[in-house]
Amino acid sequence: MSRRTLLKATAAGALALVASSWMQQAMAADTIKVGILHSLSGTMAISETSLKDVALMTIEEINAKGGVMGKKLEPVIVDPASNWPLFAEKARQLVSQDKVAVVFGCWTSVSRKSVLPVFKELNSLLFYPVQYEGEELEKNVFYTGAAPNQQAIPATEYLMSKEGGGAKRFVLLGTDYVYPRTTNKILRAFLKSKGVKDSDIDEVYTPFGHSDYQTIVANIKKFSAGGKTAVISTINGDSNVPFYKELGNAGLKATDVPVVAFSVGEEELRGVDTKPLVGHLAAWNYFQSVKNPVNTAFIKQWKEYAVAKKLPNADTVVTNDPMEATYVGIHMWKQAVEKAKSTDTDKVIAAMAGQTFKAPSGYELTMDKTNHHLHKPVMIGEIKGDGQFSVVWKTKGPIRAQPWSPFIAGNEDKQKL
Repeated sequence: MSRRTLLKATAAGALALVASSWMQQAMAADTIKVGILHSLSGTMAISETSLKDVALMTIEEINAKGGVMGKKLEPVIVDPASNWPLFAEKARQLVSQDKVAVVFGCWTSVSRKSVLPVFKELNSLLFYPVQYEGEELEKNVFYTGAAPNQQAIPATEYLMSKEGGGAKRFVLLGTDYVYPRTTNKILRAFLKSKGVKDSDIDEVYTPFGHSDYQTIVANIKKFSAGGKTAVISTINGDSNVPFYKELGNAGLKATDVPVVAFSVGEEELRGVDTKPLVGHLAAWNYFQSVKNPVNTAFIKQWKEYAVAKKLPNADTVVTNDPMEATYVGIHMWKQAVEKAKSTDTDKVIAAMAGQTFKAPSGYELTMDKTNHHLHKPVMIGEIKGDGQFSVVWKTKGPIRAQPWSPFIAGNEDKQKL
């Protein structure tokens, strides 16, 4: 090969590399990357996998309607594997390496607490779709699940009411981490304000992945001999399956000792024989069973998506509260980006204030202008034999979140960012 030919070949190769690099950059400029940070393995996969899938469904829906500011959304999925330190590592990867504009993810509060320093340091955005214990308010997080006054407090008030069974004694049963312990600290203070003595409250914790509830359920039965008793469950993840199975084995019926759960919905009940659990309760802000046109369309869209994507057990898929919160959060973020005409974090934060969205719950939800939480309705549902819920109580309309519980001393002036 002559020197001239070699130079031509080298120049052509260099041009091809430049063109390839330019094309990649142009393609990247035509998309907006968004991160999906949910456990797809480990103890929390039972709850979080469906949130990944509904996020992908929502992204597909938005892309089919022209994307965001004319650009397609490009999901970047990672699996933090129910490993709390790994959540922080994966969050940093999404923001620093993958250059996502926003992250939708986390379920447990320990995973959210793990990633918070990353989002604050890198000034990026997290949309968190699950009910939680409150006592937190961060500029870089939008909380689309419930605060305690939108779930835990109304559920406990219901249990104490004549309509809810008139409970006088309470077993606070949870997984041993920040969400159950903080929620139960709030509930103890609330119950004390209602005249419930410490001796009428039993507080029990089990590790993540715990599977032997025989002794605990036997102890609940004994405790209930002292007066009308209810169980408030903050068990998370796959431990719910053996707990509910043991309730059935022990013949502990809802008419004897009702259980209200804050982390059990339609998805967690899919693998359980629910007939012995009929009448036990869950408190959420949405149930699949609510009747309205928006929810009918949402359920249809989800079921068709599951079949089209050949999701596991596609013929039995269900919707639930954190899935609705994920769906609402992604749409609100889209609206805020288009209002801001930018994916810049600070501009999107400003544009999120006051965003509204007609949700599958049947209500128009509003993002509060000052506290990064949604105004949400509260619903209490009874488990039915088919694993669905019959709504037995609900608020007349959406309730404004109180991230800092008024039952904890010193919180009075903390309701804003």
